[in-house]
Amino acid sequence: MSRISDAFKNGKAFIPFITGGDPDLETTQKLILEMQKNGADVIEIGIPFSDPIAEGPVIQEADLRALRAGTTTDKLMESLKEIKDQVTVPLIFMTYANVIFKYGTDRFLERCNDCGISGIIVPDVPYEEREEMAPYCEKAGIDFIPLVAPTSKERIHKIAQSAQGYVYVVSSLGVTGVRENITTDLGAMTKLVKEATDVPCAIGFGISKPEQAANVCQYADGAIVGSAIVKMIAQYGKDAVPYVGEYVKSMKTACASVE
Repeated sequence: MSRISDAFKNGKAFIPFITGGDPDLETTQKLILEMQKNGADVIEIGIPFSDPIAEGPVIQEADLRALRAGTTTDKLMESLKEIKDQVTVPLIFMTYANVIFKYGTDRFLERCNDCGISGIIVPDVPYEEREEMAPYCEKAGIDFIPLVAPTSKERIHKIAQSAQGYVYVVSSLGVTGVRENITTDLGAMTKLVKEATDVPCAIGFGISKPEQAANVCQYADGAIVGSAIVKMIAQYGKDAVPYVGEYVKSMKTACASVE
């Protein structure tokens, strides 16, 4: 079991997402430590990118704010390295193939190790092209976390069999963003994942309320929330840290309430 998979051993996991450098790198550091303190089991950090194709307007705007604030991949990595010794939960980068290829795959993963990153999620590298990334991750000891979507259907089994860390189950078609209702048959999707692998699975896209988190945890091993947190950061800026902390605590409590 990897360090990321181990994070699911103490009951249902809560996984928050933030965009690195939004509103600035110092606040990102504070947010990571605050979310950890309030029960986050794993933390996903988006590397700001000008064309984040899997993201809805909320996270697109966060990417633009971070880029305008001068955030670069190198600066984000340096910032994470500064707090590495204080971080006890696994950190994951969510990014795009172009960012990694431009940086140089080997060098990128080497730097991930330097700054305490345990896994990466790359939404625009499908299963059929995973060999572009997986061998490099293997060599670096970084988990390459796959996504399965409602449209994956018969591919779910194959994708899950190769999973490391956890399987990211995308709850809804389309891009990230808060949704009032999730209509996908999550039970059927997670059943297919669990038939194929012992690696945990977590559901993301559209979750924003404690009751939604508790609901998805009936099927999966954890819940992932991004847009609701990023919205809070957009609203409060540098003052968002305690608000995000309270929110994470409420979501973790909801996840933990599910046996």
